[in-house]
Amino acid sequence: MTVKPADSNRELLCPSAQPGMESAVVFAIAGGTPDAPQMSYIDRPVPATPEILRLAQPVEPDEVFRIAAKCARHKCVHFTGANCDLARRTVLLLAPVVSALPPCRIRPGCRWFAEQGAAACVRCPQVVTRNFHPTPLIAEAARDLCGSKITSDSAQQAAARVAHRMPSAG
Repeated sequence: MTVKPADSNRELLCPSAQPGMESAVVFAIAGGTPDAPQMSYIDRPVPATPEILRLAQPVEPDEVFRIAAKCARHKCVHFTGANCDLARRTVLLLAPVVSALPPCRIRPGCRWFAEQGAAACVRCPQVVTRNFHPTPLIAEAARDLCGSKITSDSAQQAAARVAHRMPSAG
C-alpha cells in the first residue's frame, strides 16, 4: 500500500491519544476479551473530562476508552517527521478484524485514515491504547521509533504470518 502524505497544514487527530491530551475526546469503548478486544464506536465523541475518565475505574481510561486528540506530531514517539509509523505498522502487521468500515465519527479528521485509508479502519477495532495482553504482532506494531525498529525482513515475515488470516479479495 502506498502511504498518502498527510496535508501538513491540516490538523489531524490521533486515534490512539492519551487521556490528558488537550481537547481529547472519547470516540470508542473497549469490549470483547483481553485476548480479542473489539471497540464499539459511540454515536458522538464526548470530551474526555475527568468525570468521563473516572468511569473507567478501577482500570486506567486508555484500557477502556479509545481517545482521540490533536496529533502531537514531532512530540510523539511514533511520528516519523512526516507520517504516523504506528498507523503504518498497524496496517502492515495486523489482519483486518471487520469487513466494512466501522461507524467511526472521527474518520474525517483521523491521521490514520488520512495516511492509510480504509486499511487502517478495518484494523482499528482491535487496537487498545493501553493493552496489557497484546498479541506478539500487536506488541510489534506498537513499538516506538526509539525502540527496536522493525526491519523490512521482520516486517515481511510478520506480514506473511498474518496473510493466511486475511480475507480473500473477491
